[in-house]
Amino acid sequence: MSPVRRRRFVAAFLVLAVVAGSATLTSVAAPNTAVPPPTPVPPKGSLSPFPTALATPTNAMRAPAIEARSALLADLTTGTLMDASSPDLRVPIASLTKVMTALITLDRTDPDDVVTVDPRAVFEKGDYGASSTLGLQAGERITVENLLYAMLLGSANDAAVALAIHIAGSEDAFVRMMNARAQRLGMRHTEFRSANGLDDRGGSTARDLLVLVRAADATDGFAAITATKVRSIPAPHGPARRIQNRNALLWLYPGAFGTKTGSTALAGSCLIASAQRDGRRLVAIVLGAHGEAFSDAAALLNYGFDGFTEQTFAAAGADEGTLRIRGGAVPVVAAAELRALVPTSTLGSVRRRLVASPGAAFPPPPGSRVGTLTVSIPGLTIGSVPLVVSAVPPPPSSGGPWWARAAGAVGRAVAGAVRAVGS
Repeated sequence: MSPVRRRRFVAAFLVLAVVAGSATLTSVAAPNTAVPPPTPVPPKGSLSPFPTALATPTNAMRAPAIEARSALLADLTTGTLMDASSPDLRVPIASLTKVMTALITLDRTDPDDVVTVDPRAVFEKGDYGASSTLGLQAGERITVENLLYAMLLGSANDAAVALAIHIAGSEDAFVRMMNARAQRLGMRHTEFRSANGLDDRGGSTARDLLVLVRAADATDGFAAITATKVRSIPAPHGPARRIQNRNALLWLYPGAFGTKTGSTALAGSCLIASAQRDGRRLVAIVLGAHGEAFSDAAALLNYGFDGFTEQTFAAAGADEGTLRIRGGAVPVVAAAELRALVPTSTLGSVRRRLVASPGAAFPPPPGSRVGTLTVSIPGLTIGSVPLVVSAVPPPPSSGGPWWARAAGAVGRAVAGAVRAVGS
């Protein structure tokens, strides 16, 4: 994403880098990792051929410059954005469409269910999209599980249509289910027009796809399928069909475990790439790359893993000093924990600010909220937590002119003497 177009986002417990920079590219295959076999699409390969090495910036501490039409980097577990460029731009998404087809299939069927292939799902030689099929035959009986593997690994267009017809009776009816599910998920800028994405009439955004991939990732079976490199699927006659995953990052990027590739002439190269490292699970979404999208996704993932540090800025119950409120000052503690992923380069410029609540006055009840702790770096807020009173000190001495303070002292002395005489 170019520095001009780059947009920064702050979400709950996450803050993004302030300065984006470019770095020299280097092409290096992942160490101790086998280079992926040739792109498994006959006869002349795919629109998104496999690279044998990834071209990523040498300095992963800076946000990479990526020229795809739209892209984002996010924490897969929480959904918070770490970096993004035009995340709300609606574009064709090609076979990324099949993630929604898989989500509905996993929700509505069992893996062992047997599908009888409808003639409408069969692609003939020369049909658009026929080069990316399992080669299903009308009347063939095949399990839902094998169709899912064919669709998510090999991007088989016929498998997607076969599942759609099996579940909804027709592809059109299934597409209505897809769009209804998208609306329920809050994917407001998404429209599906087919079960396989070949149409290029539908579209989505990187932000909407983040919602979709998080829903799919949370569904039993999805991650296990997309992490598989090769699957053998029985054929009606003859040897089994060997399906190879088109996600080259499974071979080239340490920690990669999914998720889906896509490519058409109009959509360009598209990729949802998931990876984990040291307990952190990230996802990079690249839409409309001019060449292969794997290097862009790897660059974003590198930035997420290497350029961010998780810090605890406040612990629940931790002493946060003294806060001045109307009429006095009270000791306060944080009412909640504040943890955040912050760019490592910003750790030296973190600012902590204690602000009293407008209505807070002395003496406050113990445990009551009297203010807020806000943590920020220049130009961006990391987050905030409430401050509560830990103890109420004695009331402060009264102010005012000396003669008023003297009169008050005399009055208190006289009152004390009277109480002593009467006791």
